[in-house]
Amino acid sequence: MSDMHLCARNVTFLDKGPYSFSVEKGECVGLTGRSGIGKTQLFRAITDLIPAGGEILLEGIRSSAFSPTQWRAKVTMVPADSCWWYDRAGDHFPVSAQTPFLHENCALLGLDVEVLNWQVSRLSTGERQRLALLRALHNRPTVLLLDEPSSGLDKYHTGLMEEFIEHYRQLNRPAIVWVSHDPEQLGRVATREFRMEQNGLYEMTRISGKP
Repeated sequence: MSDMHLCARNVTFLDKGPYSFSVEKGECVGLTGRSGIGKTQLFRAITDLIPAGGEILLEGIRSSAFSPTQWRAKVTMVPADSCWWYDRAGDHFPVSAQTPFLHENCALLGLDVEVLNWQVSRLSTGERQRLALLRALHNRPTVLLLDEPSSGLDKYHTGLMEEFIEHYRQLNRPAIVWVSHDPEQLGRVATREFRMEQNGLYEMTRISGKP
């Protein structure tokens, strides 16, 4: 059986596209492009948050075969700045996630577990980004769409996040698409890299990078 996991075929939205690409299980693919080109909107199209043409398949099954809730649990987007519904940060995690496992993951990302008791308004951008990642991983998605996940972090905490996601990739073998404006970061985390333009995705030649 093929390891091909996520496949986008001629995806169009607004006045952009068509976009086609595929990602294997356990692979991390980088996505770059100028600001405003539509990288976030492509992720929103893939997760069925905006109207789009073309088709998205997960292990050969069209997205239309899933309910929206089922699809987004499997194909999960982590925006650069996620939405928060409750005042307290920890209330965004199911009670079942309030375990030593969650506490351990906070530590791996350089977070004091006490942040779970903080008001969301007290959190820095970087703290919100790391908690949003943990929230997204709770359902163990098989596809992870990361939209500038470390844009609010310093170099040290960016490194912790990259190591954390790499560990998750090795352990769970999700298909990952990682948006970043930092070519050095994509060189560290991705096996392939695409540049997004108005009318398509173009695979870039990699001189060096992740083996």
